[in-house]
Amino acid sequence: MTSHFHRAEIARRALLSGMAGGATLFALPDGLLAHAAPANPTFRHGVASGDPDAASVVLWTHVTTADRAEVMWELSATPDFADVLQAGAVTTDSGRDHTVKLLVRGLAAGTVYYYRFRLGEALSPVGRARTLPEGRLDRLGIALASCSNFAFGFFNAYDAIARDPAVDYVLHTGDYIYEYGGDGSWGDAVARSIARAHAPPHEVLSLADYRMRHAQYKTDAGAQAMHANHTLLACWDDHESTNNPWTGGAQNHQAATEGDWAARRAASMRAYYEWMPVREPEWLAQPGRTRADFWRAYRFGDLALLHTLETRHSARAQQIEYADHAATITDAETAGRFRRKVLGAPGRAMLSAELEADLEAALAQSVAEAQPWRIIGSPMVIARVEVPDVARLGILPDPFAKLAAAAPAERARLAADPVVALAWKGRFNLPDYTDAWGGYPWARERLYALSRRAGAGDLLFLSGDSHSFWANCLADAAGRPAGIEFGTAGISSPGDFVESGFGDVTSRALDAAYAAHIPEVAWTDNMHQGYVRVELTRDGGVATFIAVDTVLSPDYRTSVLKRVPFVRDGGQVRLA
Repeated sequence: MTSHFHRAEIARRALLSGMAGGATLFALPDGLLAHAAPANPTFRHGVASGDPDAASVVLWTHVTTADRAEVMWELSATPDFADVLQAGAVTTDSGRDHTVKLLVRGLAAGTVYYYRFRLGEALSPVGRARTLPEGRLDRLGIALASCSNFAFGFFNAYDAIARDPAVDYVLHTGDYIYEYGGDGSWGDAVARSIARAHAPPHEVLSLADYRMRHAQYKTDAGAQAMHANHTLLACWDDHESTNNPWTGGAQNHQAATEGDWAARRAASMRAYYEWMPVREPEWLAQPGRTRADFWRAYRFGDLALLHTLETRHSARAQQIEYADHAATITDAETAGRFRRKVLGAPGRAMLSAELEADLEAALAQSVAEAQPWRIIGSPMVIARVEVPDVARLGILPDPFAKLAAAAPAERARLAADPVVALAWKGRFNLPDYTDAWGGYPWARERLYALSRRAGAGDLLFLSGDSHSFWANCLADAAGRPAGIEFGTAGISSPGDFVESGFGDVTSRALDAAYAAHIPEVAWTDNMHQGYVRVELTRDGGVATFIAVDTVLSPDYRTSVLKRVPFVRDGGQVRLA
């Protein structure tokens, strides 16, 4: 394998030290090789930091041992550990799957620290952690990541994030793992071709299953590099448990064969908290919160607030399935009725009352303190992505004559075809996905109203889930501006158009049609995997959409697909 790694350009910030157990990272060149992680039998899952505030940060690792273990940790001002500031020990055992997680307190705001762990003579890689800044801040760089599916390919975009010197923190908006597995499961054919089959080799259901899946994902070299080099700000989406959960169940959970849903959800949350650098409920300021109440408010000095959302387990109403209503949607009138009465039914919640209260208070405080930016970390795209009439536009064949003439069994088979399904939604300009915010318009309007009450009708959404890049201009149902949105493609999960078999030409035509015919979509790309780098200054910023050319090999190249500047203008935020 030929490496395209250019060693001449060294990062302008000190990254990892290159000392024993660590690895030196460099700035982002055109071509990169996500090398295998150095052999470290004891710390084979790397290190991570996350969930910071101005005076503390979570540190994490895992030790490979069969026994109860006392793991030593050190925090240093310098990467060579010549100036150790804090040190201690954490005991771990099988009860926490031999993960090690601690909250280091008493730190200085806006400061980079280095940390490592030791078990006996074994030394972990060195990680770099950063606390949140206080006071004046003129610049902030956030990498937006989502949808890392081990079976579909190498996490090259994580590796690129690790090497990106303009990134200060990483926001991961969910689908950090996927639950699928086994013969014929989603991604299995790709996984077999590149030797990345999911472990365990079946859909994960039990605590042991979820633990094994998290462990597998943290063996990826790109994931280890990103976690070691950048502090993580995380929220989850659905696949950390299973596809499309709501408060009473999930699309991908069948109680008759897969057991109790509450037990499965609890197992998925427990494994997530064990294997991710996130604060435990007892480390939070609000008493009584549970693991399901997983949202956070991060303050970046006087520049920005970032508030993440929990949209799956604490309040979500059951998803509407088009298949249950398709027979009654026959024209514009019945489609409008479906949109108002079914999708838009009052009370179809997405956010819990506690989250809404926390969010409104945080937004109001941000406005009162004159922070320029209020960012929402959203697991899903919030823009109105209502499919244009792609059959009338000549992009997809018109299926309606064939559907009308088909017998019931044939009609069901046709409806399952992604070409037919997309053309059908386009005929009636229906939302592309009913599990995203488009399927919960009452909840979306409630969120927009909340932000206006707080004086914050100028939100910047950073969103995941869709496996597409987005630059969107948001408005509420009355047409009032509600902010802008940048969405990221998958780290490795494929874009839906290509993965559905539409091919490159049709997929690019669909991207163009979405941007041309959906009012809130300024630009979109369904063709690539990668991440978005969002850089903020006091008056404006730029979103840079960075793609990797392959996920099928760790030998990859990066490219910038688009740069989208944005500005604050008259109390609003808009694309420039």
